[in-house]
Amino acid sequence: MPRSTNAVSSRRRRKKILKSSRGFYGSRSKVYTVAKNAVEKSFVYAFSGRKIKKRNFRSLWIQRINASIRQYGKSYSEFVSQLSKKKIKINRKIISYISMNNPDVFKKMVDDVYSNSK
Repeated sequence: MPRSTNAVSSRRRRKKILKSSRGFYGSRSKVYTVAKNAVEKSFVYAFSGRKIKKRNFRSLWIQRINASIRQYGKSYSEFVSQLSKKKIKINRKIISYISMNNPDVFKKMVDDVYSNSK
């Protein structure tokens, strides 16, 4: 009895890999075995890239807050410390947004945080 190859499934599987590798350079997008390795590697980069993106954005928010708070003669670490002492729970993304788009609100926030702190 001849061996059954199940051509439908194997073709579908190969097409899926080749579709994922579209846009890759040279044989990485045309030869199945090379494309398979390239796609697997790209998924690894995509996974780690999603984690790195979170780190980069947090770093950006901290830099923006620090630049805004320095206008008032304070540092980022002092500001965050005062926020935690006052039990103000607001994340860095929102503080960064406020500091860039609503400077008057940010000034009021700084004044509230530093009032009666000395």
